[in-house]
Amino acid sequence: MPEGKAVFREVLPKQGQLSVEDEAAMVLCKPKVLPLKSVTLEKLEQLQRAALEAARPPEGPPTADGASPIRP
Repeated sequence: MPEGKAVFREVLPKQGQLSVEDEAAMVLCKPKVLPLKSVTLEKLEQLQRAALEAARPPEGPPTADGASPIRP
């Protein structure tokens, strides 16, 4: 048998209907879980929190009576 030839030969009916089932159909797949926040938004929030912490004045030592110092 020569190479490149099909092993099976095609047979078409001479009478009756020829049925072809190559119709496109929708296929359902698993739903994809999307994050509620994007990575970029989380990084921006983290930078904002760090900036607020840096802008906050440092805590001073407690006074002699144990109360925290009064902030203006």
